[in-house]
Amino acid sequence: MTFHIITIFPNIFDSYFNESILKRAQKEKLITINTYDLRNWTEDKHKTVDDTPYGGGAGMLMKIEPLYKAIRDVKQKCTGNTKVVLMSAKGKTWNQQQAKDFSKIDNLIIICGRYEGVDDRINHFIDEEISIGDYVLTGGEIGALVLTDSIARLLPGVLGNDDSSVSESHSTPRVLEYPQYTKPSIFKAEGKEYSVPDVLLSGNHAEIEKWREKMSKKKKKRKEEEK
Repeated sequence: MTFHIITIFPNIFDSYFNESILKRAQKEKLITINTYDLRNWTEDKHKTVDDTPYGGGAGMLMKIEPLYKAIRDVKQKCTGNTKVVLMSAKGKTWNQQQAKDFSKIDNLIIICGRYEGVDDRINHFIDEEISIGDYVLTGGEIGALVLTDSIARLLPGVLGNDDSSVSESHSTPRVLEYPQYTKPSIFKAEGKEYSVPDVLLSGNHAEIEKWREKMSKKKKKRKEEEK
């Protein structure tokens, strides 16, 4: 799968995409991540990507012309199924099911909004707007990182063990992952002992699976009670 990220700050992505799992996935050609500087599609000497909104109001809006040209040119590079999304606080809230759906496409073009927003005519050239939560960020770059990471880890081979993504939180809607523990079996701190549940030390895999299923449901209930 190929991710195409259109932004005015392409260097923001260098550190995250060149570490850990995503770095290995790119090296093994399981995914490709391309970043594009939107200013390359401007025509004035100042490389202007924003302007004041018609009708007045605070802030600046991203201009439609460079965005349209960027989308058009990037789409021409794509083969196979392609989606174009805009990161926007007004968009549909991202979730694990969407990540699974998007992991089946060949190309994802992500537009990172900035400033006060984007000229609304962008909606004629995208498939949907996506938000990562009910809050406002200074730009869509963090959201683009979230989409890329959450989708890439679902692709075959990216995690090393494909079973890693099967039973984790949100793999089943509204169900959270069971608690997990590692060595030591007894942890001592501040005069107290904190033990791993006995069932996990029993070697009885059937009972362990029952416990994990029970604790997953318990965490689901607890999460709902916290709302």
